[in-house]
Amino acid sequence: MKKIICILFSSLVLFAANGGQADKEVLEAMDGYKEAMIHKDAAALEKLLSSDLTYVHSGGQLETKSDVIKGITSGKTIVERIDFTGTTVRFYGNTALVKCNVDLWHSKTNIVHMNVLHIWTKGGNGWQMVARQATRLAP
Repeated sequence: MKKIICILFSSLVLFAANGGQADKEVLEAMDGYKEAMIHKDAAALEKLLSSDLTYVHSGGQLETKSDVIKGITSGKTIVERIDFTGTTVRFYGNTALVKCNVDLWHSKTNIVHMNVLHIWTKGGNGWQMVARQATRLAP
């Protein structure tokens, strides 16, 4: 019985340690995404966004990976600053759901306040965003 309890306890410790590492990896991917958006870094976005990305804006517009990258790098979409608050991460196998409030600064006077769900999957290229769904918060 003691062996069973030790094995179960060891498994829980390993699971918790791996969960912490996965949290760290996903949050680093989120930070990389944020920096790539601010700095118009197409190469970073190419790596972080999945080829079959579904990207929904708070106004309901649907974009693909190429739409997002083109919008950012062309200057059509202006991102001066992004703040994430209240971030939570849940895992379902190799899929992570990252929910947070987002303040997206298009300019000093044009700030969009949203609740956003980012969905990431881990594959051969590391963590990649496969979906984003944004909802504008009521004033």
